[in-house]
Amino acid sequence: MISTNTTIKDFVILGFPGLDPTYYGPVSTLLFFTYLAILVGNIFILVFVGVERTLYKPTYLVFCHLAMNDLLFGTVTLPKIISRYWWDDKITSFAACFTQMYFVHSLGAIHSLLLLIMALDRFIAICFPLKYPVLISNKIISLSCGLSWIGTFLRMMGIALHALTLPYCDSNIIVQCYCDHISITNMACGGDVKYVKTVAVTFAMFSLLLPISFILFSYISIFVVVLRMQNKEGRYKTLSTCTPQLFISCLYYLPRCFVYLAHNTGFTFSPDIRILLVLLYSLIPCAVNPIIYCFKTKDIKDILMKRLKNVKVGIK
Repeated sequence: MISTNTTIKDFVILGFPGLDPTYYGPVSTLLFFTYLAILVGNIFILVFVGVERTLYKPTYLVFCHLAMNDLLFGTVTLPKIISRYWWDDKITSFAACFTQMYFVHSLGAIHSLLLLIMALDRFIAICFPLKYPVLISNKIISLSCGLSWIGTFLRMMGIALHALTLPYCDSNIIVQCYCDHISITNMACGGDVKYVKTVAVTFAMFSLLLPISFILFSYISIFVVVLRMQNKEGRYKTLSTCTPQLFISCLYYLPRCFVYLAHNTGFTFSPDIRILLVLLYSLIPCAVNPIIYCFKTKDIKDILMKRLKNVKVGIK
């Protein structure tokens, strides 16, 4: 229940505070095409894997969950900031802002868990190939991904409700392109603000550090196994199966780790640079992941090449 001391009824999404109004049009257009790329790319992956029966494998099921996550994240974050610069629609209601915050953090945590599942799939496939059919199946992957979605949504519900217990009586201007926990709680009042922030940061670190620790362990183990292979062709083939997953993981984690390390070492960014970095590591993977699936995954690439050849033959 929202505290009766709350005086804020809505929030103002400021976006980039230093952006000249002259550039509102180009920025909104760039964000629109980014959203379009996210929509087209991830819907294509979902439809393509759904149609191709040969791709009904654990690895591609995880790809589908990641595509759904990216699609939802883009839909949750981009339309409002596009309308803010396109039509100067910068007001968002109190409830809408909290709802957006809830989904932003939920989808981010789910993405991290899906990357963990993807790394586990490759780790068992390469380090314990004989046990792979027993330990990894479509049913097990679907169950693991499903629990990641459900468990995270329930856990983040507690974080959002915890933030709602605070009274909000400070500025209502959010210096960000979407509502997030830090931006919202910075406007809270009362002695419990620090405690609410600490709980949220603890859960965020858990969602980030636990998956990335296992992902690092799994890929180091995989590289050790690959280096021990005598057959160069087998070594290349094994590495090629990990390349898409490694690219996707790096796109997600490296920029985040850079921002966190910079913050902890006292290196500060201007508000505009900070917001740009957040947008880059939040949205670029959503738009680029489908390209990685298509051009770095052998099965998908082979099927696409075959379809393109058939189309060319049909045209002739």
